Amino acid sequence: MEIAVLAYDGVFDSGLSAILDVFDGANAMRTELPAPPPAWQLTTVGFRRRVRTGAGHLVATRPAAEAAGADLLLVPALAQRQPEALIDHVAGPASASVRRLVAETRGRGTPIASACTGTFLLAEAGVLDGRRATTSWWLAPLFRQRYPAVTLDETRMVAVSDGVTTAGAAFGHVDLALAIVRATSPAVADLVARYLVVDERPSQSAYTIPSALAQSDPLVAGFERWARQHLDGPIGVGEAARALGVSERTLQRTVRRTLGTSPVRFVQDLRVEQASHLLRTTGLPLEAIARKVGYEHANTLRVLLRERTGSTAGALRGR
Repeated sequence: MEIAVLAYDGVFDSGLSAILDVFDGANAMRTELPAPPPAWQLTTVGFRRRVRTGAGHLVATRPAAEAAGADLLLVPALAQRQPEALIDHVAGPASASVRRLVAETRGRGTPIASACTGTFLLAEAGVLDGRRATTSWWLAPLFRQRYPAVTLDETRMVAVSDGVTTAGAAFGHVDLALAIVRATSPAVADLVARYLVVDERPSQSAYTIPSALAQSDPLVAGFERWARQHLDGPIGVGEAARALGVSERTLQRTVRRTLGTSPVRFVQDLRVEQASHLLRTTGLPLEAIARKVGYEHANTLRVLLRERTGSTAGALRGR
């Protein structure tokens, strides 16, 4: 498989190196199998002979035109964490060449993959319209607002939709590369994951900080603060709306638009977050923790923890 990895000025160093390291490991370990799969041939391409990464390192590249012969174009993330600066970059002249290459590559039917802030480059190029995608969990409200034609699921670590693969935050580049290796050889992907000591992470949910997402909108932030104050009892959306001075419909609509979920589910996320914190930092029995986060029965919380974090209460306590 011929893979073109795009390096451009400002590229996220760890994202680029993680992709290269995973495939280097895959090529080294494939020979350990009785019937090894074909090697993955990677070429680092760019718009100049040398590009400067976000951390200031220089990376030698082949001409970007060579991506035309690849079976897959991989676009690592941009080293930018601030929402306004991120949008300015991905929509501005600095990334015009990247957007054009992405659009032309997908226009030929060639698969494309990206992770973290790189998914904004794909979305800005229009290749995610009508598709399901994921991105960095803390940038989900911004992504959802700017790209309404994309079905965003920030709970996933890797999302595949009609020839385009996207992955979650920062070190989701490892998950992205492993997913591509796994599509050819699950056995090689498992070997690489073991050597790199990487656990399977099907979801970003366990890493999400609900309060960080809530800050994207003043009303949602107010709802988050109110809900935390009432976390140990029943929480009604109507009661919360009256306390915040808005209609229930306005609260429902604003939470949905900002977070892509309902107020009820957001409250569940807050309860899971608080319960996980108490499991890690106290010796309280699960029954007591359940009551502190508004559940009468510990089993209700036990099921919710497994569903949202992918871990049992015992595993969370062990951390």
